This record gives sequence, C-alpha cells and structure tokens, in this order.
Amino acid sequence: MGDIEITDPQTMRALAHPVRLAILERLQRHGAATATQLAPDVGATPSVTSWHLRHLAGFGLVRDAEPGPDRRERRWEAVARGFRFEAPEDPDDEQGRSAARALSREMFLRSADLPNRWTAEVEPSLDSVWRRLAGLANTRIVVSADELAAIEDGIERVLAPYVTRDEAARPADCREVRLLRYVLPESAAEQTGGTS
Repeated sequence: MGDIEITDPQTMRALAHPVRLAILERLQRHGAATATQLAPDVGATPSVTSWHLRHLAGFGLVRDAEPGPDRRERRWEAVARGFRFEAPEDPDDEQGRSAARALSREMFLRSADLPNRWTAEVEPSLDSVWRRLAGLANTRIVVSADELAAIEDGIERVLAPYVTRDEAARPADCREVRLLRYVLPESAAEQTGGTS
C-alpha cells in the first residue's frame, strides 16, 4: 500500500520522537515542504526542524524533493505514503522489542487526542451523511494469533484499493478519512472466555 517497512531498531528509535513523527505525518499527508514551512505544524523552530529532517533522511524516511519556486530553499518529501513496523518475533531481541515499544508508545500519545479534537472541531460542521458514517467501535474478540493475523490481512485487502487509488479515479464527493485501528491483545491473566 505504499508503506515502508521498518525493521531496524535504530530507525524505530529515531522515529519515536514527537517532532519527527509530526514531520513525517505532515509530509505524508500534504506533500513536499521546507523546514520553515513545517516548523509551525511540528512545534519546532526551522533550524531544529531542519536537524530532525536530516536525521530522518539518514534513516531513509525522507529525501530531497524537487525544488520549489525558490530554488535556494531545500524541500523535503516522505519516501513512502506510510510506514509499518512490528516487534521482532525473536523473544531474545530485547533491543528490537524495546524500540518497537517506544515507537508504539509515541504513536499512541500522538493520536490520543485526535478523537477529542475531531469531536470539537470537525464533527459539528459535517453534514448528516458523513456524521452518520463517523464514529467508533469497541469490539472484543477471542481469537488465536493466526486468526488475528488473518483478520489484519483481510482489513488490509479491503483498504488497499482505496489507499492506492489514483487521484483521478476518486469520486468527486470523496474526502480524506482517518481510520484509527488499535489491535490490543489482552494479557493471559485478563482472559474470561467471553466476548463483549
């Protein structure tokens, strides 16, 4: 789906920083920009933003973009539409597991207030059709690890055509929709055997 796969613990740790995550999200969502253009959106000065951009470039997450109207300004772009990572399967890879945990934690923190901001700032202005389609679900299921992997694969298959669709093929009445999907297996001690 145009995502970059992050498997290196150092890259995960590099991205587990609020300014770097904000930079990458902004570039992925709105396209190429300079450090000066990014700075107000990511909560850093242009010079600090530039430093973080170079750091991200060192890990292959951003790159130089085509020059803009002012060829003296360095423009940056994300190398991929999104990114994916997961904790390593090797239980002895504590460095990889720790890095994945740090990146997960930072991503959870970054998106924690999204529903509140959406409810206050966006939802009131939506027309009834979009308002009715919006919302959340909190479904608890009891599955094996293989079944959960199959569910995730199925969701990816459903989403793929919409993620990769060419802009010219989009319907005239379309708009961006953010799908937040948390997959949170419970600990063995929390198992009750039912669903709710």
